[in-house]
Amino acid sequence: MEKNFTLRLRFYTVAEKSLDTILKEFEVLKSEIEPDYKVKILDNHIWLSLGILKREKYSPHLHLHLEPMEDGNTAINGLYGPDPVLWTFFIFLHFLVGVIFFIASISAYTKVKLHQNYTIEIIIIALMVFLWFLLYYIARKNRRKGIPEMNQLQTIMERIIN
Repeated sequence: MEKNFTLRLRFYTVAEKSLDTILKEFEVLKSEIEPDYKVKILDNHIWLSLGILKREKYSPHLHLHLEPMEDGNTAINGLYGPDPVLWTFFIFLHFLVGVIFFIASISAYTKVKLHQNYTIEIIIIALMVFLWFLLYYIARKNRRKGIPEMNQLQTIMERIIN
């Protein structure tokens, strides 16, 4: 089933309901599905995620941006994303790996020009490249683990917009 994953991380759809109707229906849904799912509504934005008891570190969030259309329908821009805390941590790790890679590269270049031994710098550079690939692999693995939960969030969204 996961091999045939048809959801996209970003999507656009049109609901044949007014913006106010969709917001009211999500308010009603909010009380029905908590604590298993968390629904946050702010202006024309809705965030869906798993409840605190069901959430894993790889659990996705669904952000919906609702825009009223002239014909009375509602345009919905959706975005699946990771937990903001986990995403921030991954960005920090990428930044840290990049800084260490940059410093080791400068140090290696300097030692090459000064005809000194630069073996340690080459090892550090290789280790940072390995860590970049490892972070990429971990992110892809977490994304695959979150596919069933993405399907759950998609089902909840479709209950309202269809």
